[in-house]
Amino acid sequence: MQPLQRVQIIAEAGVNHNGSIARALELVAVAAECGADIVKFQTFSADSLVTKTASKAEYQKVTTVSEQSQYEMLKALELSVDDHHRLIADCRENGIRFLSTPFDLKSVDLLRELGVATWKISSGEITNYPLLRKIGHFNQDIILSSGMATLDELRKTIAILESFGTTRTKITVLHCTTEYPAPFADVNLWAIQTIATTFPGIRVGYSDHTSGIEIPVAAVALGATVIEKHFTLDKNLPGPDHKASLDPAELRDMVSAIRNVAVALGDGIKTPRTSEIKNIAIARKSIVAAKTIQKGELFTDENLTVKRPGIGVSPMHWPELIGTAASRNYKADELIDA
Repeated sequence: MQPLQRVQIIAEAGVNHNGSIARALELVAVAAECGADIVKFQTFSADSLVTKTASKAEYQKVTTVSEQSQYEMLKALELSVDDHHRLIADCRENGIRFLSTPFDLKSVDLLRELGVATWKISSGEITNYPLLRKIGHFNQDIILSSGMATLDELRKTIAILESFGTTRTKITVLHCTTEYPAPFADVNLWAIQTIATTFPGIRVGYSDHTSGIEIPVAAVALGATVIEKHFTLDKNLPGPDHKASLDPAELRDMVSAIRNVAVALGDGIKTPRTSEIKNIAIARKSIVAAKTIQKGELFTDENLTVKRPGIGVSPMHWPELIGTAASRNYKADELIDA
Protein backbone atom coordinates (compact mmCIF):
# COMPACT_ATOMS: atom_id res chain seq x y z
CA MET A 1 0.00 0.00 0.00
CA GLN A 2 1.31 3.44 -0.89
CA PRO A 3 2.27 5.60 2.11
CA LEU A 4 0.33 8.78 2.72
CA GLN A 5 1.89 11.54 0.60
CA ARG A 6 1.03 15.06 -0.44
CA VAL A 7 -0.56 15.27 -3.86
CA GLN A 8 1.26 17.86 -5.96
CA ILE A 9 -1.24 20.24 -7.55
CA ILE A 10 -0.14 22.08 -10.67
CA ALA A 11 -2.24 25.14 -11.43
CA GLU A 12 -1.85 25.40 -15.21
CA ALA A 13 -1.80 29.07 -16.15
CA GLY A 14 -0.55 28.08 -19.59
CA VAL A 15 -1.24 30.89 -22.01
CA ASN A 16 -4.20 32.30 -20.08
CA HIS A 17 -2.17 35.47 -19.51
CA ASN A 18 -3.05 36.40 -23.13
CA GLY A 19 0.45 37.82 -23.57
CA SER A 20 0.15 40.21 -20.61
CA ILE A 21 2.83 39.96 -17.92
CA ALA A 22 0.53 41.81 -15.52
CA ARG A 23 -2.12 39.14 -15.98
CA ALA A 24 0.52 36.40 -15.68
CA LEU A 25 1.64 37.83 -12.34
CA GLU A 26 -1.97 37.92 -11.18
CA LEU A 27 -2.30 34.25 -12.12
CA VAL A 28 0.70 33.47 -9.91
CA ALA A 29 -0.94 35.24 -6.97
CA VAL A 30 -4.25 33.40 -7.48
CA ALA A 31 -2.57 29.99 -7.75
CA ALA A 32 -0.70 30.62 -4.51
CA GLU A 33 -3.79 31.92 -2.70
CA CYS A 34 -5.77 28.85 -3.78
CA GLY A 35 -3.16 26.50 -2.27
CA ALA A 36 -1.60 25.02 -5.42
CA ASP A 37 1.95 23.73 -5.11
CA ILE A 38 3.07 24.77 -8.60
CA VAL A 39 1.96 27.34 -11.16
CA LYS A 40 2.86 26.37 -14.71
CA PHE A 41 3.26 28.44 -17.84
CA GLN A 42 4.35 27.60 -21.40
CA THR A 43 7.69 28.59 -22.94
CA PHE A 44 7.87 28.68 -26.70
CA SER A 45 8.75 30.62 -29.80
CA ALA A 46 5.98 30.55 -32.38
CA ASP A 47 8.66 30.53 -35.09
CA SER A 48 10.08 27.27 -33.68
CA LEU A 49 6.79 25.70 -32.70
CA VAL A 50 4.50 25.87 -35.72
CA THR A 51 4.51 26.52 -39.45
CA LYS A 52 2.76 29.65 -40.64
CA THR A 53 0.21 27.53 -42.50
CA ALA A 54 -0.69 25.17 -39.64
CA SER A 55 -4.39 25.15 -38.82
CA LYS A 56 -5.81 25.55 -35.35
CA ALA A 57 -7.52 22.81 -33.36
CA GLU A 58 -11.30 22.78 -33.59
CA TYR A 59 -11.72 24.09 -30.05
CA GLN A 60 -9.24 26.91 -30.83
CA LYS A 61 -11.29 27.93 -33.86
CA VAL A 62 -14.28 28.33 -31.56
CA THR A 63 -12.49 30.21 -28.77
CA THR A 64 -10.27 32.55 -30.83
CA VAL A 65 -10.57 34.89 -33.80
CA SER A 66 -11.46 32.61 -36.70
CA GLU A 67 -9.35 34.32 -39.35
CA GLN A 68 -6.24 34.22 -37.13
CA SER A 69 -3.78 31.40 -37.92
CA GLN A 70 -2.33 29.16 -35.23
CA TYR A 71 1.03 30.89 -35.75
CA GLU A 72 -0.52 34.32 -35.24
CA MET A 73 -2.40 33.13 -32.19
CA LEU A 74 0.73 31.68 -30.59
CA LYS A 75 2.90 34.65 -31.52
CA ALA A 76 0.66 36.87 -29.41
CA LEU A 77 0.97 34.49 -26.44
CA GLU A 78 4.77 34.29 -26.15
CA LEU A 79 6.51 35.23 -22.91
CA SER A 80 9.80 37.15 -23.15
CA VAL A 81 12.98 36.27 -21.28
CA ASP A 82 12.34 39.23 -18.98
CA ASP A 83 8.80 37.94 -18.37
CA HIS A 84 10.26 34.61 -17.24
CA HIS A 85 12.61 36.34 -14.79
CA ARG A 86 9.75 38.35 -13.31
CA LEU A 87 7.50 35.30 -13.00
CA ILE A 88 10.17 33.22 -11.27
CA ALA A 89 10.89 36.03 -8.81
CA ASP A 90 7.18 36.52 -8.18
CA CYS A 91 6.65 32.80 -7.58
CA ARG A 92 9.43 32.91 -5.00
CA GLU A 93 7.77 35.84 -3.24
CA ASN A 94 4.39 34.09 -3.26
CA GLY A 95 5.76 30.78 -1.97
CA ILE A 96 4.79 28.73 -5.00
CA ARG A 97 6.98 26.80 -7.42
CA PHE A 98 7.44 28.02 -10.99
CA LEU A 99 7.20 25.53 -13.84
CA SER A 100 6.93 25.96 -17.58
CA THR A 101 6.50 23.58 -20.49
CA PRO A 102 9.12 24.01 -23.25
CA PHE A 103 7.97 23.35 -26.80
CA ASP A 104 11.28 23.71 -28.63
CA LEU A 105 14.99 23.20 -27.98
CA LYS A 106 15.80 26.89 -27.48
CA SER A 107 13.08 27.07 -24.87
CA VAL A 108 14.67 24.12 -23.06
CA ASP A 109 17.96 26.04 -23.04
CA LEU A 110 16.27 29.15 -21.67
CA LEU A 111 14.56 27.30 -18.83
CA ARG A 112 17.78 25.51 -17.95
CA GLU A 113 19.61 28.85 -17.80
CA LEU A 114 16.88 30.11 -15.50
CA GLY A 115 17.50 27.24 -13.10
CA VAL A 116 14.41 25.18 -13.82
CA ALA A 117 15.14 21.63 -12.66
CA THR A 118 11.78 19.92 -13.27
CA TRP A 119 10.71 19.35 -16.85
CA LYS A 120 7.12 19.25 -18.00
CA ILE A 121 6.76 17.51 -21.36
CA SER A 122 3.41 18.12 -23.00
CA SER A 123 1.30 15.46 -24.70
CA GLY A 124 2.10 16.95 -28.09
CA GLU A 125 5.85 16.48 -27.54
CA ILE A 126 5.70 12.81 -26.57
CA THR A 127 7.02 11.88 -30.05
CA ASN A 128 9.51 14.78 -30.27
CA TYR A 129 12.72 12.76 -30.22
CA PRO A 130 15.17 15.72 -30.23
CA LEU A 131 13.39 17.34 -27.28
CA LEU A 132 13.15 14.03 -25.39
CA ARG A 133 16.84 13.39 -26.00
CA LYS A 134 17.85 16.82 -24.73
CA ILE A 135 15.75 16.66 -21.57
CA GLY A 136 16.68 13.02 -20.97
CA HIS A 137 20.35 14.00 -20.68
CA PHE A 138 19.65 16.14 -17.61
CA ASN A 139 18.57 13.22 -15.36
CA GLN A 140 16.20 15.58 -13.56
CA ASP A 141 12.55 15.23 -12.56
CA ILE A 142 10.22 14.89 -15.56
CA ILE A 143 6.44 15.22 -15.64
CA LEU A 144 5.24 13.63 -18.86
CA SER A 145 1.70 14.14 -20.13
CA SER A 146 0.41 11.20 -22.17
CA GLY A 147 -2.64 12.54 -23.99
CA MET A 148 -3.31 10.97 -27.40
CA ALA A 149 -0.65 8.31 -26.70
CA THR A 150 -0.95 4.54 -26.88
CA LEU A 151 0.70 2.40 -24.23
CA ASP A 152 3.32 1.38 -26.80
CA GLU A 153 4.12 5.02 -27.63
CA LEU A 154 4.43 5.76 -23.94
CA ARG A 155 6.76 2.79 -23.54
CA LYS A 156 9.01 4.09 -26.34
CA THR A 157 9.08 7.61 -24.89
CA ILE A 158 10.06 6.37 -21.45
CA ALA A 159 12.73 4.16 -23.02
CA ILE A 160 14.21 7.18 -24.83
CA LEU A 161 14.35 9.23 -21.64
CA GLU A 162 15.98 6.33 -19.80
CA SER A 163 18.46 5.66 -22.61
CA PHE A 164 19.81 9.22 -22.33
CA GLY A 165 20.28 9.06 -18.59
CA THR A 166 17.02 9.82 -16.77
CA THR A 167 16.28 7.21 -14.13
CA ARG A 168 12.73 5.87 -14.03
CA THR A 169 12.17 7.01 -10.47
CA LYS A 170 12.44 10.62 -11.67
CA ILE A 171 9.60 10.27 -14.18
CA THR A 172 5.94 11.01 -13.46
CA VAL A 173 3.48 10.10 -16.21
CA LEU A 174 0.24 12.06 -16.30
CA HIS A 175 -2.71 10.29 -17.81
CA CYS A 176 -4.53 12.81 -20.00
CA THR A 177 -7.25 13.21 -22.62
CA THR A 178 -6.26 15.89 -25.13
CA GLU A 179 -9.54 17.62 -25.85
CA TYR A 180 -10.87 20.92 -24.48
CA PRO A 181 -13.10 20.32 -22.67
CA ALA A 182 -12.64 16.54 -22.56
CA PRO A 183 -15.89 14.51 -22.61
CA PHE A 184 -16.35 12.47 -19.43
CA ALA A 185 -16.83 9.33 -21.52
CA ASP A 186 -13.33 9.76 -22.97
CA VAL A 187 -11.48 10.32 -19.69
CA ASN A 188 -10.79 6.63 -18.94
CA LEU A 189 -9.47 7.13 -15.41
CA TRP A 190 -8.72 3.42 -15.02
CA ALA A 191 -5.72 4.08 -17.29
CA ILE A 192 -4.03 5.62 -14.25
CA GLN A 193 -3.75 2.17 -12.73
CA THR A 194 -2.82 0.62 -16.08
CA ILE A 195 0.14 2.99 -16.37
CA ALA A 196 1.18 2.29 -12.76
CA THR A 197 1.20 -1.48 -13.23
CA THR A 198 2.80 -1.36 -16.70
CA PHE A 199 5.72 0.83 -15.63
CA PRO A 200 6.85 -0.14 -12.11
CA GLY A 201 8.86 2.57 -10.40
CA ILE A 202 7.19 5.41 -12.28
CA ARG A 203 4.92 7.83 -10.45
CA VAL A 204 1.52 8.42 -12.00
CA GLY A 205 -0.65 11.51 -12.07
CA TYR A 206 -3.43 13.08 -14.07
CA SER A 207 -3.73 16.16 -16.29
CA ASP A 208 -7.38 17.14 -16.48
CA HIS A 209 -9.21 18.89 -19.30
CA THR A 210 -12.79 18.16 -18.23
CA SER A 211 -15.23 20.75 -17.00
CA GLY A 212 -15.52 21.01 -13.22
CA ILE A 213 -13.47 19.52 -10.42
CA GLU A 214 -14.86 16.05 -9.74
CA ILE A 215 -12.67 14.12 -12.20
CA PRO A 216 -9.28 15.24 -10.81
CA VAL A 217 -10.57 14.50 -7.31
CA ALA A 218 -11.54 11.01 -8.45
CA ALA A 219 -8.10 10.62 -10.03
CA VAL A 220 -6.50 11.15 -6.64
CA ALA A 221 -8.65 8.35 -5.22
CA LEU A 222 -7.30 6.09 -7.97
CA GLY A 223 -3.70 6.81 -7.08
CA ALA A 224 -2.72 10.02 -8.91
CA THR A 225 0.12 11.74 -7.05
CA VAL A 226 0.19 14.81 -9.31
CA ILE A 227 -2.82 16.75 -10.60
CA GLU A 228 -2.60 19.36 -13.32
CA LYS A 229 -5.54 21.62 -14.15
CA HIS A 230 -5.94 24.77 -16.24
CA PHE A 231 -7.21 27.88 -14.49
CA THR A 232 -7.99 31.43 -15.53
CA LEU A 233 -8.92 34.76 -14.01
CA ASP A 234 -12.05 34.94 -16.14
CA LYS A 235 -13.56 32.26 -18.39
CA ASN A 236 -14.96 34.95 -20.67
CA LEU A 237 -11.56 36.34 -21.65
CA PRO A 238 -10.57 35.83 -25.30
CA GLY A 239 -8.06 33.05 -25.89
CA PRO A 240 -7.85 29.31 -26.63
CA ASP A 241 -7.96 27.84 -23.10
CA HIS A 242 -10.08 30.11 -20.89
CA LYS A 243 -13.42 28.37 -21.39
CA ALA A 244 -11.97 24.95 -20.47
CA SER A 245 -10.30 26.35 -17.34
CA LEU A 246 -11.34 26.74 -13.72
CA ASP A 247 -12.04 30.16 -12.32
CA PRO A 248 -10.32 31.09 -9.03
CA ALA A 249 -13.21 29.93 -6.84
CA GLU A 250 -13.31 26.56 -8.61
CA LEU A 251 -9.55 26.17 -8.32
CA ARG A 252 -9.77 26.81 -4.59
CA ASP A 253 -12.56 24.23 -4.27
CA MET A 254 -10.57 21.65 -6.25
CA VAL A 255 -7.46 22.12 -4.13
CA SER A 256 -9.52 21.77 -0.95
CA ALA A 257 -11.30 18.65 -2.22
CA ILE A 258 -8.03 17.01 -3.30
CA ARG A 259 -6.40 17.72 0.04
CA ASN A 260 -9.38 16.17 1.84
CA VAL A 261 -9.41 13.07 -0.36
CA ALA A 262 -5.65 12.61 -0.08
CA VAL A 263 -5.88 12.64 3.72
CA ALA A 264 -8.90 10.33 3.64
CA LEU A 265 -7.01 7.72 1.60
CA GLY A 266 -4.90 6.97 4.66
CA ASP A 267 -2.41 4.11 4.83
CA GLY A 268 -4.70 1.28 3.70
CA ILE A 269 -4.33 -0.69 6.95
CA LYS A 270 -7.76 -1.87 8.09
CA THR A 271 -7.80 -1.14 11.81
CA PRO A 272 -9.92 1.07 14.09
CA ARG A 273 -8.90 4.70 13.64
CA THR A 274 -8.23 7.02 16.54
CA SER A 275 -11.49 8.94 16.24
CA GLU A 276 -13.70 5.84 16.30
CA ILE A 277 -12.14 3.81 19.11
CA LYS A 278 -14.23 5.63 21.72
CA ASN A 279 -17.41 4.46 19.95
CA ILE A 280 -16.66 0.73 20.06
CA ALA A 281 -18.18 0.20 23.50
CA ILE A 282 -21.23 2.30 22.57
CA ALA A 283 -22.03 0.85 19.14
CA ARG A 284 -21.18 -2.82 19.72
CA LYS A 285 -23.09 -5.26 21.88
CA SER A 286 -22.55 -7.71 24.72
CA ILE A 287 -24.23 -10.96 25.73
CA VAL A 288 -26.95 -10.23 28.29
CA ALA A 289 -29.65 -12.17 30.05
CA ALA A 290 -32.89 -12.21 28.07
CA LYS A 291 -34.80 -13.04 31.26
CA THR A 292 -34.14 -14.13 34.84
CA ILE A 293 -31.53 -16.88 34.96
CA GLN A 294 -30.88 -18.93 38.10
CA LYS A 295 -27.45 -20.05 39.23
CA GLY A 296 -26.66 -23.43 37.69
CA GLU A 297 -29.18 -22.97 34.88
CA LEU A 298 -27.77 -23.73 31.42
CA PHE A 299 -27.35 -20.85 28.97
CA THR A 300 -29.56 -21.26 25.89
CA ASP A 301 -30.61 -19.34 22.80
CA GLU A 302 -33.81 -18.55 24.66
CA ASN A 303 -32.42 -17.09 27.90
CA LEU A 304 -29.60 -15.07 26.31
CA THR A 305 -29.65 -12.15 23.90
CA VAL A 306 -27.32 -9.40 22.70
CA LYS A 307 -27.66 -5.70 23.51
CA ARG A 308 -25.60 -2.59 23.85
CA PRO A 309 -23.26 -1.55 25.42
CA GLY A 310 -20.28 -3.52 24.21
CA ILE A 311 -18.45 -3.59 27.53
CA GLY A 312 -19.19 -7.19 28.42
CA VAL A 313 -18.71 -10.58 26.76
CA SER A 314 -18.64 -10.23 22.97
CA PRO A 315 -21.46 -11.99 21.09
CA MET A 316 -18.68 -13.71 19.13
CA HIS A 317 -18.34 -15.97 22.22
CA TRP A 318 -21.97 -17.11 21.93
CA PRO A 319 -21.13 -20.69 20.85
CA GLU A 320 -18.83 -21.10 23.85
CA LEU A 321 -21.49 -19.98 26.36
CA ILE A 322 -24.41 -22.00 25.06
CA GLY A 323 -24.80 -25.16 27.15
CA THR A 324 -22.65 -23.99 30.07
CA ALA A 325 -24.05 -23.34 33.54
CA ALA A 326 -24.62 -19.89 35.02
CA SER A 327 -22.18 -19.21 37.85
CA ARG A 328 -24.71 -16.92 39.60
CA ASN A 329 -28.19 -15.50 39.35
CA TYR A 330 -28.92 -12.95 36.57
CA LYS A 331 -31.68 -10.46 36.14
CA ALA A 332 -33.07 -9.59 32.69
CA ASP A 333 -30.75 -7.21 30.78
CA GLU A 334 -27.83 -7.96 33.10
CA LEU A 335 -24.51 -8.47 31.31
CA ILE A 336 -23.23 -12.04 31.45
CA ASP A 337 -19.89 -12.34 33.25
CA ALA A 338 -16.79 -13.18 31.29
